[in-house]
Amino acid sequence: MIDFFDLYLAEDCPYGDETTEFLEIGGNGRIRIKSREHGVAACMDDLAAFYRKNGLEVVNMVPDGNEFNPNDVIFEAQGDLPTIFKLWRISQTFLSMVCAIASKTRFAVELARKSNPDIMVATSRKTHPGFRKYELKAVKIGGGDHHRNSLSDSILVTQNHLDVMEKQVNLRAMRKIEIEPRTREEALEAAPVADILLLDHYSPEELETFVPELRALNAHLEIAVGGIDLQMVSDYAKHVDFIVTTAPYYAKPLDLTSKIRRM
Repeated sequence: MIDFFDLYLAEDCPYGDETTEFLEIGGNGRIRIKSREHGVAACMDDLAAFYRKNGLEVVNMVPDGNEFNPNDVIFEAQGDLPTIFKLWRISQTFLSMVCAIASKTRFAVELARKSNPDIMVATSRKTHPGFRKYELKAVKIGGGDHHRNSLSDSILVTQNHLDVMEKQVNLRAMRKIEIEPRTREEALEAAPVADILLLDHYSPEELETFVPELRALNAHLEIAVGGIDLQMVSDYAKHVDFIVTTAPYYAKPLDLTSKIRRM
């Protein structure tokens, strides 16, 4: 099993910490990572496991899913100072990203459920290479779900697939079949045989009349919508079962700062 934190450390400190070694810093110290803004804690246990693996003691951390406020210390650890300096930047950057993803996901979920308590906000598989494990986990912590984890876990017939298909496929499978139609006509044609239709670039007003028309063709049909502004999720949530988005992965990293002190 790949330990991604080992990869991050090998990337950031491949041959040693020139500065800490040059200054001959030794002994024990403590690191406190503090937030300058409100957020949702995510993947704290993953970071804590990495610290313990490197011989450091985790003193305190905000539990995953809990919210924190400006000036809160969200992660605190102590031990060998040279090791702390090696892990410092990785830790702060990691938390700034995953906590931002969890925060943006929670914002979208809470906004969407104001108009539809049963709506599911799910993220796509457009994750950053080498960071999918933690991005997906942060989404779950924020209250969202996953539209697709990978190519191997679901069937999604996209517009690009439709453009290159050479023959009509018998649409039967053990997994749910999701189709992304290119046109209104294709949506009407696919509705009777699909389990899920993914509709992109429709307005809420268009969906208000089109979705009942599609469901009249298939009582079990579920509707997903993508390609929307998250500020408008409440408007879309009234008419669909799923909102599919990539936006949480590209949330602006939270503004965090770290203080390291000798013990």
